[in-house]
Amino acid sequence: MSTVIALETSDIRFPTSEFLDGSDAMNPDPDYSAAYVRIVTDAADGLEGHAFVFTIGRGNDVQVAGIRALAGHIVGRSVEELLENMGATWRELVWDSQLRWLGPEKGVMHMAIGAVVNALWDLKAKRAGLPLWQLLARMTPAEIVELIDFRYLTDALTPEQALEILTTAEAGRADREAELLASGYPAYTTTPGWLGYSDEKLVRLSSEAVDSGFGMIKLKVGGDVEDDIRRMRLAREAVGPHIKIAVDANQRWGVDEAIEWMSRLTEFDVAWIEEPTSPDDILAHAAIARGIAPIPVATGEHMANRVMFKQFLQADALQILQIDATRVAGVNENIAILLLAARFGVRVCPHAGGVGLCEAVQHLSMFDFVAVSGSSDGRLIEYVDHLHEHFVTPAEVRDGVYRAPVSPGAGTEMHAASRETYAVV
Repeated sequence: MSTVIALETSDIRFPTSEFLDGSDAMNPDPDYSAAYVRIVTDAADGLEGHAFVFTIGRGNDVQVAGIRALAGHIVGRSVEELLENMGATWRELVWDSQLRWLGPEKGVMHMAIGAVVNALWDLKAKRAGLPLWQLLARMTPAEIVELIDFRYLTDALTPEQALEILTTAEAGRADREAELLASGYPAYTTTPGWLGYSDEKLVRLSSEAVDSGFGMIKLKVGGDVEDDIRRMRLAREAVGPHIKIAVDANQRWGVDEAIEWMSRLTEFDVAWIEEPTSPDDILAHAAIARGIAPIPVATGEHMANRVMFKQFLQADALQILQIDATRVAGVNENIAILLLAARFGVRVCPHAGGVGLCEAVQHLSMFDFVAVSGSSDGRLIEYVDHLHEHFVTPAEVRDGVYRAPVSPGAGTEMHAASRETYAVV
């Protein structure tokens, strides 16, 4: 038996705003940051759990404080007890009545819980000697269902329906796992598309993306419509007619503005419009989806919890669902969201790109492919070529696909030297 002896947190920030990496219409100067958590035990194996919440700078200290507030739930506890029943551990953290009042199930504390939950999953996968995606994909359907809190979901997804989805996919798991290890999972890149980049840099990076094997790129839009038309034309000329181009407004517009703006961009064969309006506005997303069809609406990176995803799906307010590894309360809640997407027949294309997000979310998509949806058709994971060198097991993308991780853990452990160098004291 072993015990958790420390839950350590740190405020880590990278000065990405210096080169406008990550810039968009709503976030012109992001400094990619991580509110980092490290779970230390007294086990002889020396294994630790590592995870983080992604932010873009100011407020990262508040997120660190949120993580620190959870120490009482973890420190001094039996590691085996916490890891044995991760569904019970998730419910204990989320249903702390006093901390819950700060949400409920949204905002700083919910994301802090996600960091602790993800760190525990990292530790569990390391102890099992498996990458997280493989650990999850080898659980039985009943074990996976036990991870999920179905409160508030049963009008759209019951435990019985979730079990049926997982049981149906069970037969082909071994073949899909082998396929994933051999061929990887499709990716697209946002590297060319940051709004602060010059036209020359946009064209160069778009061409390089095609040469690197990517079948889709994404551009940020929403600053100025004439600029967007010019940039889209440059990008389309650079990549040719057969490469897909998605666009991302980062919550910039109201309903009428979104519909009008997108009507100006239809000539460029837009693959999807991402976050056209407030991430909380279900009815606005539904109206935009009707107004711009057949261009699909993609959203989800800023959705607070599984209940919001449920309602968006019920309202047909999104056609592409974007999970985020650190926005909701960790792996458990993201599994619930993946099952909701499967129930509604909606494809999942995760948000990534921010520091560590590519490393983390690839495990969820790969688990989904093996054990939930059984498909990668039309599904891609976002990729941005920034800051991967800071991770012990960095995401590997070659020829436009994510290569399946084989190292034990969740991919969320940052090098100690990077944590020390970029920590805010």
